[in-house]
Amino acid sequence: MSASRDRRIILEEARRALEAQLAIGDRTPELLEEACRILEHSVPWYDWVGIYLVEGDELVLAAWSGPAATEHVRIPIGQGICGAAAREGQTIIVPDVREDPRYLQCFLSTRSEIVVPIRRGGTVIGEIDIDSDRLAAFDEDDRVLLEWLAERLAERLPQAGTAAV
Repeated sequence: MSASRDRRIILEEARRALEAQLAIGDRTPELLEEACRILEHSVPWYDWVGIYLVEGDELVLAAWSGPAATEHVRIPIGQGICGAAAREGQTIIVPDVREDPRYLQCFLSTRSEIVVPIRRGGTVIGEIDIDSDRLAAFDEDDRVLLEWLAERLAERLPQAGTAAV
């Protein structure tokens, strides 16, 4: 099997696990925590997974899974890669965080990052943030999976500005 086929199989298995969780999970905090856990444990190149929710003009960490907590539990919209994705409302893939001046370092081992906004209508209400210890870890298949998940989460999250956890 080719490496790209192996990647697609891994991502499809993660999607199936997420679909099963979405089918049974209806409480926001637990659903977000479980989604982070499924992604981090199912996809070998996802070394840290977090979900931030918009509160006012900040992103606030609502759930995460990985080897350690991040110090970036509140990020102003517009700051760092996460803040840029929230401001622009677009997925950002950074193949090498050392080459991107927007990067807010969380872990010395991180080499690449993908940030996917969670939008309801035209409004960003949160985002999925994933770090990898591998250079250029993320591709179009990762984007498709994570944008799919962002759409599903948008259907379940409370209105922006309301308490989610």
